[in-house]
Amino acid sequence: MSDDNISLAGYHHAPMIGYHRAPLSQKFGAPRQPNLVALTSIIEMIAPYDSPAAFAGLDAFSHIWISWQFHHNYTNKDTHIGKGGTGFRAQVRPPRLGGNQKIGVFASRSMYRPSALGLSVVKLESIKVCDGRVLLIISGADMIDGTPIIDIKPYVAYSDALSDAKSGFAPTAPDLLEIIITESAYEQFMTLVDAGRCDKNDNDNGTETENKNNKKAIHAKNDSVATLIQQMQEQLLISDIEIIKALIAQDPRPAYRRAEINTPFVMRYKSADVSFQLIESGQLQITAVVKVSF
Repeated sequence: MSDDNISLAGYHHAPMIGYHRAPLSQKFGAPRQPNLVALTSIIEMIAPYDSPAAFAGLDAFSHIWISWQFHHNYTNKDTHIGKGGTGFRAQVRPPRLGGNQKIGVFASRSMYRPSALGLSVVKLESIKVCDGRVLLIISGADMIDGTPIIDIKPYVAYSDALSDAKSGFAPTAPDLLEIIITESAYEQFMTLVDAGRCDKNDNDNGTETENKNNKKAIHAKNDSVATLIQQMQEQLLISDIEIIKALIAQDPRPAYRRAEINTPFVMRYKSADVSFQLIESGQLQITAVVKVSF
């Protein structure tokens, strides 16, 4: 019997078990690999997969595997089985190779793959039960807001961490660029932080926004799921400026445009559009931080 005739009667499509909620709502600016930026985010589980019983014992693990879907990968929307399948890309141009050299898609971690599936290891910061539902607080994700989650498994170091593994054309983490910020852009950022304090509907006088990182902010007591997610997606904290710098230091610009001087690019982070450009000194300069109208 040929492979084409093998029955798929017992095959079931994987269900979506949750959604990723994060400060980044667009692909531009998102880390190209997990654990390059300690960006805190939330996995919101959905019924019936949001039962606390399903996560009993997971808090004993420091990291988890996440299977997820490239939901902003519009190029692949018409290439799924049953819709023609004409858009398959056999080769891609990895940014690590300058965006010019082609390699096979299965020799890459490109988003343009037949399954449109991603796989990431992230740090499990905590498991929060809110309104009877499970939220996973994680850090280091390379996913954007709204990413569908397909599966979660514990990371097991003795089998998953292979010290003698070869990493092909990406043997080390990419070099980081130096980031500077103009005085006017920093003032704009602080204005948005202050505005967020005024808008906060509680009695803590804005102390949550003074926390050293987002992890403490989302651990506030008695918050609803909606409140925590809105805070994660919109409220700027003082500590966010360091996260913004770390994201831009990865250089999210297309590889073929990295030599352009004084060309503005815009990264959306939470409720702000952050403009930056390469200057003659070789640094990436943040030039503006402007509030987004939702």
